[in-house]
Formats: sequence, structure tokens, C-alpha cells
Amino acid sequence: MTQTSEIVYINGRFLTQRMSGVQRFARELVMALDAELSKTHAGRQWVLLAPKMAADDLPLHTIELRRVGAGDGHLWDQLVFPVFARSGLAVSLANNGAVLHRRSLTILHDAMVFRTPNNFSPAYRLFHRALDRMLAKRSQIGTVSEFSRRELAEVLGLDQGRIFLIPNGCEHLGRVEADPNALLRLGVQPRQYFLFVGSPSPNKNLTRAIQAFASLPDDRRLLVIVGASKATVFAEGLGDIPARVILAGYLSDAELSTLYREAIALIFPSIYEGFGIPPLEAMFHGCPVLAADIPAVREVCGDSAIYFNPLDVASIAQAFSRASDSAPPLSSIKRDIMMRCARYSWSASARTLIAAVDALAHSAKRWEQGSSFSGL
Repeated sequence: MTQTSEIVYINGRFLTQRMSGVQRFARELVMALDAELSKTHAGRQWVLLAPKMAADDLPLHTIELRRVGAGDGHLWDQLVFPVFARSGLAVSLANNGAVLHRRSLTILHDAMVFRTPNNFSPAYRLFHRALDRMLAKRSQIGTVSEFSRRELAEVLGLDQGRIFLIPNGCEHLGRVEADPNALLRLGVQPRQYFLFVGSPSPNKNLTRAIQAFASLPDDRRLLVIVGASKATVFAEGLGDIPARVILAGYLSDAELSTLYREAIALIFPSIYEGFGIPPLEAMFHGCPVLAADIPAVREVCGDSAIYFNPLDVASIAQAFSRASDSAPPLSSIKRDIMMRCARYSWSASARTLIAAVDALAHSAKRWEQGSSFSGL
């Protein structure tokens, strides 16, 4: 690593946001980065800039947390963060790059605002499409999967080779101690329920999954939905929530760990994803995966899942039945699951981020000679 006094500023607005896949990515990557920097004793200083109301719950030893500026939201991203980061390099990990910063690196997790517009309000779509296009011209772009790299290259007019790859990891799950009382509180028994983890947004395709589950003849099995707390969000096109569906709301990592370990299988019916975190979490816990046959999930799970057509309720129901009729063939896929999980490491992703920052710093020095950053 190049020894330099130049400071790297990380956008820490994710510390003010409710936990989702993007915020999980940012938090775990920053902690892994902190650990890597502690080992390498790098000369470059790293600072996590965050709004004043940000939580201080990351156990950091090398990266300094600074709360700066007034306000929150996109105005903080675009006006406050670039001012306080103007003396160094800017890194944004959660789809929120600073357009005004001339030397920046931005992680865009997917191309959903272009590919699944119904997920978003017109104002949100307009803003984020414009933001992504501006960042594609002004920032070095990274993303979390080969699929998202192809998608972003196409919608933003970029060369795939100029988009670097920083996948999600899963080893943080090893820090979690399962909550032994989680099933009791929900009123479910081990191996008597299917598990869904995610939001009720349209791309998650939850309505079809519930319809497929409701069509199953076995009334002993349950479907536990984690991550969405109101039954009303499922009403469109479904009617009443079936009695065998449990809306668990948002659960702790300890509770979720127990649910993964004791489920018949995870059901992941998404029509579109940039990565697919729940299947990776499920595989880590040895939980079988029933998944939509879409590119991002194939990339993560390989042959370690039972796939179905996410647009066909009968196909989803057949996947439920395959898992219900007999014990999942975990022994035949256990080795593949372990190998696939080993591919996804926060430590490896942190090292990739350090290399990307080094490359960005070097390219900035070459700009005066007409050179540009060519990716990793």
C-alpha cells in the first residue's frame, strides 16, 4: 500500500438509517476495513463522517468517527459531506455518492431504479436515476455482484471493466448467538415453518409466494415473514392474510439466526435483486433455500438451491411441496454450500476497497498527465 498522509473520508449517513441490506453492507464493510487497517498499519488516515444524530455503535479502533454538519438525508450527502471531505478522497458505500466531490468512489448496489420502477415513487425514481447518471460520470463506481456490474454498465453506459466488485460477506453471522426462545415467542415449532426475510416491496414478489403457500394442502406448516410488520402491505391482490402466515415484524439478529437454523427452508421469491443476502445468510446457517431463478441468486447460490419461476404461482407451490415432502438433501449439497459461503468474506471485500482507494489516489495524481482510472 502506498504510504501517504492523504485522508479517506467515508460517508457515514448509513448510521442514521434503519437496517436493511445496504446498511448491513456498509456497517460490516467498515468494521472489516477497520480490522484490516489495524493489521496493515497503513499510512493513509481513514475517517467516518456522519451526521450529528448518527449512532456510535461500531467498534472501531483505527477509523475515526466524526459527526459533522447540520441536517440529514440527501442534502447532507451532497452539501455537507463533500465540504468536510474536500481535502481527501470520498467513499460512499450505500448508493449515496457525493456528486460535487471530484475524487470519489461510490458503491451502487443495483440498477433497480431503472429495472423495477414500480418499486419507487416518481420523485424517487427521477432523483436517483439522475444521481446515478451523474455519479457514473464523476465517481469511480463499484457494486456487489457480477450481475449488478452488467446491469449498471448497461443502464449507465459504462465499461464493465471500470466497475469494481465488492460482494457482501457472511462471516458476521458467526458472531451472533442464537436466541433459544425465539420460536417460543412466535408460537412455532422446529421444522414446521417456512421462512421469508425481506421487505414487502414489489420486486420481492411476496404476494405470489403467499398465494402459493396458501394453495398447499398441508395445514400444519406455517410461513413466517420477517421484516414487514403490517398485514395491510400484503392486501393488494391477496385479500385476507391466511391463518397459517405469521407476520413476525423486525427481529434481532439473534432471533433471526434461530429462525434460519430451525426452518424447513427459506423462500426467496424476488423478481429482481442486485445480490440476494437472505439466501447467503440461510446457507451460512445450513437452511435450505427455495429461490427464484434469477441471475443474481444463481450467482450467489449456484446449485445449492431449489429454483422456481417467480412469475408462476404453481412453480412456487411446487418448490414448497418439494421441501415439505421429504427432508432436504443437505448432505449432497453441504460441501457446495460451505464453498459458496467461503467466497463471500467481509475481510476480502475490505481489502478490495483498500485497493480501489489506492488506485483512485494514484489516478488522481495522473490526471494532470491526461491519465484516468481504469478500474480494478
